[in-house]
Amino acid sequence: MTSISITKARAKLNQIVSEVNESSQPITITNNRGKNAVLIGEEDWKAIQETLYLNSIPGMSQSILASKEEEISYRSSFK
Repeated sequence: MTSISITKARAKLNQIVSEVNESSQPITITNNRGKNAVLIGEEDWKAIQETLYLNSIPGMSQSILASKEEEISYRSSFK
């Protein structure tokens, strides 16, 4: 993950936000107090939130994985 000091980030925040949104690569913003932050794009944040929500539902991960296997089996039966 790329890191940048808070001073440099402040000077080119608009550019950094654009880069994060285009690349979907988070950037760590560092300071001299050891309390860093991570900048991510809004779409990536929404995806993380959705994943966390789905993983909080008991059995959801297993259900999703099982449905993927069913879809593969269903498609291969028509070949």
